Amino acid sequence: MSEATPKLKVGMYWAASCGGCDISLLEIGPRLIDLIQVADVVFWPCAADFKYQHVADYPDGHIDVCFYNGSIRTSEQEELARLLRKKAKCLVAYGSCAGDGGIPALANLKDTKGIFDASYHNNPSIDNPDGVEPQHIVETEFGQLEIPVFYDQVIRLKDVVQVDYEIPGCPPQADQVWKVIGLVASGAVPLRNAALRVGCDDKSICDECHREKRNTRITAFHRPHEIIPDPDHCLLEQGVVCLGPATRSGCGGLCTKAGLPCRGCYGPAGKVVDMGTAMISAIGSLIDTEDEEVARKLVAQIADPTGTFYRFSLGSSHLKARK
Repeated sequence: MSEATPKLKVGMYWAASCGGCDISLLEIGPRLIDLIQVADVVFWPCAADFKYQHVADYPDGHIDVCFYNGSIRTSEQEELARLLRKKAKCLVAYGSCAGDGGIPALANLKDTKGIFDASYHNNPSIDNPDGVEPQHIVETEFGQLEIPVFYDQVIRLKDVVQVDYEIPGCPPQADQVWKVIGLVASGAVPLRNAALRVGCDDKSICDECHREKRNTRITAFHRPHEIIPDPDHCLLEQGVVCLGPATRSGCGGLCTKAGLPCRGCYGPAGKVVDMGTAMISAIGSLIDTEDEEVARKLVAQIADPTGTFYRFSLGSSHLKARK
Protein backbone atom coordinates (compact mmCIF):
# COMPACT_ATOMS: atom_id res chain seq x y z
CA MET A 1 0.00 0.00 0.00
CA SER A 2 1.41 3.39 -0.97
CA GLU A 3 1.57 6.34 1.41
CA ALA A 4 -1.18 8.03 -0.61
CA THR A 5 -3.59 5.10 -0.13
CA PRO A 6 -5.66 5.50 3.04
CA LYS A 7 -5.82 2.57 5.40
CA LEU A 8 -8.94 0.47 5.71
CA LYS A 9 -11.04 1.13 8.78
CA VAL A 10 -12.06 -2.14 10.44
CA GLY A 11 -14.57 -2.83 13.22
CA MET A 12 -15.58 -5.86 15.29
CA TYR A 13 -18.59 -6.25 17.59
CA TRP A 14 -19.50 -9.08 19.98
CA ALA A 15 -23.24 -9.64 20.47
CA ALA A 16 -24.99 -12.81 21.78
CA SER A 17 -22.19 -15.33 21.45
CA CYS A 18 -19.45 -17.07 23.44
CA GLY A 19 -16.62 -14.75 22.40
CA GLY A 20 -14.80 -17.33 20.31
CA CYS A 21 -15.32 -15.28 17.15
CA ASP A 22 -13.51 -12.31 18.66
CA ILE A 23 -10.57 -14.56 19.42
CA SER A 24 -10.69 -16.19 15.99
CA LEU A 25 -9.88 -12.89 14.31
CA LEU A 26 -6.42 -13.26 15.82
CA GLU A 27 -6.03 -16.66 14.17
CA ILE A 28 -5.02 -15.03 10.91
CA GLY A 29 -1.59 -15.29 12.58
CA PRO A 30 1.32 -13.71 10.70
CA ARG A 31 -1.22 -11.96 8.47
CA LEU A 32 -1.91 -9.66 11.42
CA ILE A 33 1.30 -7.88 10.43
CA ASP A 34 -0.07 -7.46 6.92
CA LEU A 35 -3.41 -6.28 8.33
CA ILE A 36 -1.70 -3.61 10.43
CA GLN A 37 -0.07 -2.32 7.27
CA VAL A 38 -3.39 -1.86 5.46
CA ALA A 39 -5.97 -1.27 8.20
CA ASP A 40 -6.72 0.59 11.41
CA VAL A 41 -9.11 -0.78 14.02
CA VAL A 42 -11.71 1.89 14.73
CA PHE A 43 -14.09 -0.20 16.89
CA TRP A 44 -13.40 -3.39 18.83
CA PRO A 45 -14.71 -3.20 22.41
CA CYS A 46 -13.21 -6.58 23.32
CA ALA A 47 -9.70 -5.38 22.48
CA ALA A 48 -9.70 -1.67 23.29
CA ASP A 49 -11.75 0.92 25.15
CA PHE A 50 -14.08 2.04 22.37
CA LYS A 51 -17.39 3.61 23.41
CA TYR A 52 -20.63 3.45 21.48
CA GLN A 53 -20.58 7.23 21.28
CA HIS A 54 -17.32 7.00 19.32
CA VAL A 55 -19.14 5.02 16.64
CA ALA A 56 -22.17 7.32 16.70
CA ASP A 57 -19.84 10.28 16.05
CA TYR A 58 -18.29 8.69 12.97
CA PRO A 59 -19.62 9.87 9.59
CA ASP A 60 -21.95 7.41 7.87
CA GLY A 61 -19.94 4.82 5.93
CA HIS A 62 -16.78 5.64 7.91
CA ILE A 63 -15.98 1.98 8.65
CA ASP A 64 -14.88 0.04 5.56
CA VAL A 65 -15.72 -3.39 6.99
CA CYS A 66 -17.35 -4.37 10.27
CA PHE A 67 -17.44 -7.96 11.51
CA TYR A 68 -20.59 -8.47 13.61
CA ASN A 69 -20.47 -11.74 15.57
CA GLY A 70 -23.27 -13.11 17.69
CA SER A 71 -27.02 -13.27 17.36
CA ILE A 72 -29.43 -10.64 18.70
CA ARG A 73 -30.99 -11.29 22.10
CA THR A 74 -31.35 -7.76 23.54
CA SER A 75 -32.30 -4.25 22.52
CA GLU A 76 -28.67 -3.15 22.93
CA GLN A 77 -27.51 -5.68 20.33
CA GLU A 78 -30.20 -4.60 17.91
CA GLU A 79 -29.32 -0.94 18.46
CA LEU A 80 -25.64 -1.63 17.69
CA ALA A 81 -26.57 -3.67 14.62
CA ARG A 82 -28.50 -0.71 13.21
CA LEU A 83 -25.78 1.76 14.15
CA LEU A 84 -22.98 -0.34 12.65
CA ARG A 85 -24.99 -0.89 9.46
CA LYS A 86 -25.24 2.87 9.13
CA LYS A 87 -21.56 3.48 9.82
CA ALA A 88 -20.09 0.58 7.80
CA LYS A 89 -19.74 0.31 4.05
CA CYS A 90 -19.57 -3.49 4.41
CA LEU A 91 -21.27 -5.40 7.23
CA VAL A 92 -20.28 -9.03 7.73
CA ALA A 93 -22.34 -11.62 9.63
CA TYR A 94 -19.37 -13.29 11.27
CA GLY A 95 -19.91 -16.86 12.44
CA SER A 96 -22.82 -19.18 13.07
CA CYS A 97 -24.59 -17.05 15.66
CA ALA A 98 -24.82 -13.97 13.44
CA GLY A 99 -25.68 -15.99 10.33
CA ASP A 100 -28.07 -18.68 11.59
CA GLY A 101 -28.77 -17.87 15.26
CA GLY A 102 -26.17 -20.33 16.50
CA ILE A 103 -26.27 -21.99 19.90
CA PRO A 104 -27.90 -18.94 21.58
CA ALA A 105 -30.98 -19.53 19.38
CA LEU A 106 -31.57 -22.86 21.15
CA ALA A 107 -32.98 -20.68 23.94
CA ASN A 108 -35.93 -20.14 21.59
CA LEU A 109 -37.13 -23.57 22.72
CA LYS A 110 -38.05 -21.86 26.01
CA ASP A 111 -40.02 -18.71 26.72
CA THR A 112 -38.67 -15.75 28.69
CA LYS A 113 -40.37 -16.90 31.88
CA GLY A 114 -38.69 -20.30 31.69
CA ILE A 115 -35.29 -18.73 31.04
CA PHE A 116 -35.66 -16.30 33.96
CA ASP A 117 -36.87 -19.10 36.26
CA ALA A 118 -33.74 -21.11 35.46
CA SER A 119 -31.43 -18.11 35.77
CA TYR A 120 -32.80 -16.22 38.77
CA HIS A 121 -35.04 -18.58 40.75
CA ASN A 122 -34.69 -22.35 40.37
CA ASN A 123 -30.92 -22.29 40.32
CA PRO A 124 -28.78 -23.93 43.05
CA SER A 125 -26.00 -21.35 42.62
CA ILE A 126 -28.28 -18.31 43.09
CA ASP A 127 -29.27 -16.77 46.42
CA ASN A 128 -32.30 -14.66 45.52
CA PRO A 129 -34.91 -14.89 48.30
CA ASP A 130 -36.72 -11.76 47.09
CA GLY A 131 -37.16 -13.16 43.59
CA VAL A 132 -35.50 -10.18 41.93
CA GLU A 133 -35.39 -10.17 38.12
CA PRO A 134 -33.71 -7.70 35.74
CA GLN A 135 -35.88 -4.71 34.92
CA HIS A 136 -35.49 -2.42 31.93
CA ILE A 137 -35.87 0.74 34.04
CA VAL A 138 -35.05 0.95 37.73
CA GLU A 139 -35.20 4.07 39.89
CA THR A 140 -32.30 4.35 42.35
CA GLU A 141 -31.15 7.03 44.79
CA PHE A 142 -28.52 7.97 42.21
CA GLY A 143 -30.96 8.31 39.33
CA GLN A 144 -32.62 6.13 36.74
CA LEU A 145 -30.83 2.92 35.76
CA GLU A 146 -31.55 1.49 32.32
CA ILE A 147 -30.45 -1.93 31.08
CA PRO A 148 -31.21 -3.57 27.70
CA VAL A 149 -34.56 -5.20 27.06
CA PHE A 150 -34.38 -9.00 26.99
CA TYR A 151 -36.18 -10.09 23.83
CA ASP A 152 -38.61 -13.01 23.70
CA GLN A 153 -36.64 -14.59 20.86
CA VAL A 154 -33.07 -14.79 19.57
CA ILE A 155 -32.85 -13.54 15.98
CA ARG A 156 -30.19 -13.35 13.26
CA LEU A 157 -28.34 -10.25 12.16
CA LYS A 158 -30.04 -10.28 8.75
CA ASP A 159 -33.44 -10.29 10.44
CA VAL A 160 -32.64 -6.76 11.61
CA VAL A 161 -30.37 -5.14 8.99
CA GLN A 162 -29.03 -5.79 5.52
CA VAL A 163 -25.90 -7.96 5.45
CA ASP A 164 -23.22 -7.89 2.75
CA TYR A 165 -21.16 -11.00 3.53
CA GLU A 166 -21.66 -14.06 5.72
CA ILE A 167 -18.74 -16.09 7.03
CA PRO A 168 -20.04 -19.38 8.47
CA GLY A 169 -18.38 -21.44 11.17
CA CYS A 170 -18.06 -21.73 14.93
CA PRO A 171 -15.76 -19.93 14.75
CA PRO A 172 -14.95 -18.96 11.13
CA GLN A 173 -11.73 -20.21 9.57
CA ALA A 174 -8.85 -17.73 9.38
CA ASP A 175 -8.61 -18.09 5.59
CA GLN A 176 -12.22 -16.98 5.20
CA VAL A 177 -11.65 -13.91 7.34
CA TRP A 178 -8.59 -12.93 5.35
CA LYS A 179 -10.50 -13.47 2.09
CA VAL A 180 -13.19 -10.97 3.12
CA ILE A 181 -10.56 -8.42 4.17
CA GLY A 182 -8.93 -8.88 0.77
CA LEU A 183 -12.25 -8.45 -1.05
CA VAL A 184 -13.03 -5.23 0.79
CA ALA A 185 -9.46 -3.94 0.29
CA SER A 186 -9.86 -4.49 -3.47
CA GLY A 187 -13.14 -2.58 -3.48
CA ALA A 188 -15.30 -5.66 -4.03
CA VAL A 189 -18.12 -4.65 -1.71
CA PRO A 190 -21.33 -6.42 -2.83
CA LEU A 191 -24.73 -4.86 -3.28
CA ARG A 192 -26.60 -4.37 -0.05
CA ASN A 193 -28.36 -7.47 1.28
CA ALA A 194 -26.44 -9.72 -1.12
CA ALA A 195 -25.32 -11.77 1.92
CA LEU A 196 -22.63 -13.48 -0.12
CA ARG A 197 -21.17 -16.43 1.75
CA VAL A 198 -17.41 -16.74 1.87
CA GLY A 199 -15.40 -19.92 2.29
CA CYS A 200 -18.19 -22.39 1.57
CA ASP A 201 -20.26 -23.74 -1.30
CA ASP A 202 -23.52 -25.57 -1.94
CA LYS A 203 -22.01 -29.02 -1.49
CA SER A 204 -22.32 -30.86 1.82
CA ILE A 205 -19.71 -31.90 4.35
CA CYS A 206 -20.18 -35.46 3.06
CA ASP A 207 -18.77 -34.31 -0.28
CA GLU A 208 -15.43 -33.37 1.32
CA CYS A 209 -15.32 -36.02 4.05
CA HIS A 210 -12.58 -38.64 3.69
CA ARG A 211 -14.69 -41.39 5.26
CA GLU A 212 -16.04 -44.19 3.09
CA LYS A 213 -19.75 -44.77 2.60
CA ARG A 214 -20.39 -48.52 2.53
CA ASN A 215 -24.21 -48.48 2.33
CA THR A 216 -24.32 -49.91 5.84
CA ARG A 217 -27.73 -49.77 7.51
CA ILE A 218 -28.07 -48.24 10.99
CA THR A 219 -29.08 -50.76 13.65
CA ALA A 220 -28.43 -48.57 16.71
CA PHE A 221 -27.49 -44.98 17.55
CA HIS A 222 -24.53 -44.10 19.76
CA ARG A 223 -23.26 -40.92 21.35
CA PRO A 224 -19.63 -40.16 20.40
CA HIS A 225 -18.22 -41.22 23.79
CA GLU A 226 -19.95 -44.60 23.69
CA ILE A 227 -18.01 -46.22 20.84
CA ILE A 228 -14.63 -46.12 19.14
CA PRO A 229 -15.65 -45.71 15.49
CA ASP A 230 -13.88 -47.16 12.47
CA PRO A 231 -11.64 -44.24 11.37
CA ASP A 232 -12.32 -44.87 7.68
CA HIS A 233 -16.06 -45.56 7.76
CA CYS A 234 -18.89 -42.98 7.56
CA LEU A 235 -19.83 -42.03 11.12
CA LEU A 236 -23.56 -41.82 10.37
CA GLU A 237 -23.54 -45.35 8.96
CA GLN A 238 -21.92 -46.42 12.25
CA GLY A 239 -24.86 -44.92 14.17
CA VAL A 240 -23.13 -41.72 15.33
CA VAL A 241 -25.38 -38.77 14.49
CA CYS A 242 -23.32 -36.70 12.05
CA LEU A 243 -24.92 -33.69 10.35
CA GLY A 244 -22.64 -33.99 7.32
CA PRO A 245 -25.48 -34.74 4.85
CA ALA A 246 -27.29 -31.49 5.74
CA THR A 247 -24.35 -29.13 6.36
CA ARG A 248 -22.64 -26.97 3.73
CA SER A 249 -19.01 -27.71 2.99
CA GLY A 250 -16.03 -25.42 3.25
CA CYS A 251 -14.41 -26.28 6.59
CA GLY A 252 -12.45 -29.18 5.14
CA GLY A 253 -14.27 -31.75 7.28
CA LEU A 254 -12.23 -30.82 10.36
CA CYS A 255 -14.47 -32.62 12.84
CA THR A 256 -14.79 -35.87 10.91
CA LYS A 257 -11.03 -35.93 10.37
CA ALA A 258 -10.64 -35.77 14.15
CA GLY A 259 -13.05 -38.67 14.66
CA LEU A 260 -15.96 -36.46 15.72
CA PRO A 261 -19.32 -36.05 13.98
CA CYS A 262 -20.19 -32.84 12.15
CA ARG A 263 -22.36 -30.63 14.38
CA GLY A 264 -23.63 -28.36 11.59
CA CYS A 265 -21.89 -25.06 12.37
CA TYR A 266 -21.60 -24.14 8.67
CA GLY A 267 -25.37 -24.05 8.27
CA PRO A 268 -27.63 -25.79 5.76
CA ALA A 269 -26.13 -27.15 2.54
CA GLY A 270 -27.29 -26.43 -1.00
CA LYS A 271 -30.99 -25.70 -1.25
CA VAL A 272 -31.63 -27.06 2.24
CA VAL A 273 -33.55 -24.57 4.36
CA ASP A 274 -34.30 -26.66 7.41
CA MET A 275 -31.43 -28.85 8.63
CA GLY A 276 -33.68 -30.87 10.90
CA THR A 277 -35.94 -32.11 8.12
CA ALA A 278 -32.89 -32.79 5.94
CA MET A 279 -31.37 -34.94 8.69
CA ILE A 280 -34.62 -36.80 9.28
CA SER A 281 -34.63 -37.66 5.57
CA ALA A 282 -30.99 -38.80 5.66
CA ILE A 283 -31.47 -40.93 8.77
CA GLY A 284 -34.73 -42.37 7.48
CA SER A 285 -32.96 -43.67 4.39
CA LEU A 286 -30.33 -45.49 6.50
CA ILE A 287 -32.39 -47.10 9.27
CA ASP A 288 -32.29 -50.90 9.06
CA THR A 289 -36.00 -51.61 9.41
CA GLU A 290 -39.27 -51.20 7.59
CA ASP A 291 -41.28 -51.74 10.76
CA GLU A 292 -42.63 -48.40 12.02
CA GLU A 293 -42.61 -49.38 15.69
CA VAL A 294 -39.02 -50.64 15.51
CA ALA A 295 -38.05 -47.44 13.72
CA ARG A 296 -39.63 -45.34 16.48
CA LYS A 297 -37.67 -47.18 19.15
CA LEU A 298 -34.48 -46.83 17.14
CA VAL A 299 -34.91 -43.10 16.58
CA ALA A 300 -35.74 -42.67 20.28
CA GLN A 301 -32.08 -43.53 20.97
CA ILE A 302 -31.06 -40.14 19.56
CA ALA A 303 -30.42 -37.84 22.52
CA ASP A 304 -32.07 -34.40 22.23
CA PRO A 305 -32.95 -34.56 18.51
CA THR A 306 -34.04 -30.90 18.36
CA GLY A 307 -30.87 -29.66 20.01
CA THR A 308 -28.80 -32.01 17.89
CA PHE A 309 -30.35 -31.32 14.49
CA TYR A 310 -30.66 -27.55 15.07
CA ARG A 311 -27.60 -26.93 17.24
CA PHE A 312 -26.47 -23.96 15.16
CA SER A 313 -29.38 -23.32 12.80
CA LEU A 314 -32.61 -23.04 14.80
CA GLY A 315 -32.78 -19.32 13.97
CA SER A 316 -32.81 -20.15 10.23
CA SER A 317 -35.19 -23.12 10.45
CA HIS A 318 -38.91 -23.41 9.79
CA LEU A 319 -39.34 -24.00 13.52
CA LYS A 320 -37.37 -20.89 14.68
CA ALA A 321 -38.83 -20.94 18.19
CA ARG A 322 -41.08 -22.68 20.68
CA LYS A 323 -44.63 -22.76 19.39
